[in-house]
This record gives sequence, C-alpha cells and structure tokens, in this order.
Amino acid sequence: MSIDAPLEDFGRNENGSHLQEFEKAHKKDLEAITAVLVKITHHTPQEIKPHLDAMLSRLVESEKASDLPRKRAQAFREWVESHRGMNLPNLSDEAISRESIYGERG
Repeated sequence: MSIDAPLEDFGRNENGSHLQEFEKAHKKDLEAITAVLVKITHHTPQEIKPHLDAMLSRLVESEKASDLPRKRAQAFREWVESHRGMNLPNLSDEAISRESIYGERG
C-alpha cells in the first residue's frame, strides 16, 4: 500500500491489521504527532498511544461508513445497466400515474 494512500484504503485490509499498516506507512508523522502531544499534555508516549490508536481506528471506520452510500449507488447503477439489453417494454405514462397506482385512495 502506498504511503500516500487515502485513509479509507487502510480500513480495507482483510486480515484486520489496518491500524498497523497505517502506523507503518506513517511512522514518522505519528512519531511527530506523539511528540507534540507529549509536549502539550505532559503525558508519556505510552499513555498517548492508546488514545491515538483509538482515534485513528474511529477515523478509518468513519471513512468506510461514509463510502457505503456511494457503493450502494454504484451497485444500483450497475444493476440498471445489466437490464438495458433485455428489451423490456417501457411503462406508459398512464401505467405509472398516481391514479393508476393509488386508484380511489389517491
């Protein structure tokens, strides 16, 4: 995986080690972030690491969750395209009118 890969790509690792992959790819940046947090909070790196890991995990999960609507839309478009060559009849305007769908309840 590329160092410049988007955060969401690290969440797609099948063996569940996406956080470790992310940490490996961004080791220097995470060390710098940890150093700043040590300086401003006066906590040790060992105290900060679980919090940083939790934050990164939540970010990866939120990236995956925000990608779901796009995947569903793409799957729907692919489904629609898979039916284009079937020469199915189109519905008339009357067939899809409110009156024909709801009848007297309309």
